[in-house]
Amino acid sequence: MISTGAGTMPPDRPARPNRAALVAAAGRRVPDLIRSGLRVLFCGINPGLYSAATGHHFARPGNRFWPALHAGGFTPRIVDPWQEAELLELGLGITNLVARATTAAAELTSAELVAGRRRLERKVARYGPAWVAVLGVGAYRAGFRRPEARLGRQPERLGPAGLWLLPNPSGLNAHHQLADLAAAFAELRRASIRRPLLPRAGRAG
Repeated sequence: MISTGAGTMPPDRPARPNRAALVAAAGRRVPDLIRSGLRVLFCGINPGLYSAATGHHFARPGNRFWPALHAGGFTPRIVDPWQEAELLELGLGITNLVARATTAAAELTSAELVAGRRRLERKVARYGPAWVAVLGVGAYRAGFRRPEARLGRQPERLGPAGLWLLPNPSGLNAHHQLADLAAAFAELRRASIRRPLLPRAGRAG
């Protein structure tokens, strides 16, 4: 729930954007959902036009992030995109590797993805999440220059945070069904509960 100063109330569902609103959303940003000391900071590739038009992460109907988050055990129910502020109370946050909205992630350049990783490093240094979970294998391989990276826990860290690679939850990603996503999210959840805080830098993890 979002605090209003007079109790709490659910945010209103935003209007469905029309075609003109979607076109106008190109290049916009969606504000990070972040604060210090998160258990997991989820990092999308970049906002789609629907998310940019509504101002909420993973907002396009058919995106499976929210059902997978619930099925993986992170939330007690399926949270709607416009209720995303509730995640902060659960120690969860959302950001993007690249801030600008595009019709498809394929429009991003490798240079943008690498620059996005560097910004993410600075963000992690500032806010100190225990884990960073990147949602998108291709973007991770390009941005982190790890062409052989596979799903799951990564051998490297991002500053003080552990790194986890999850599938892209877009409904267009036919390689991974909801059950696959739920299993991947559940594995991350178990790891984040088992070791919510990582050892200090320089020690084996």
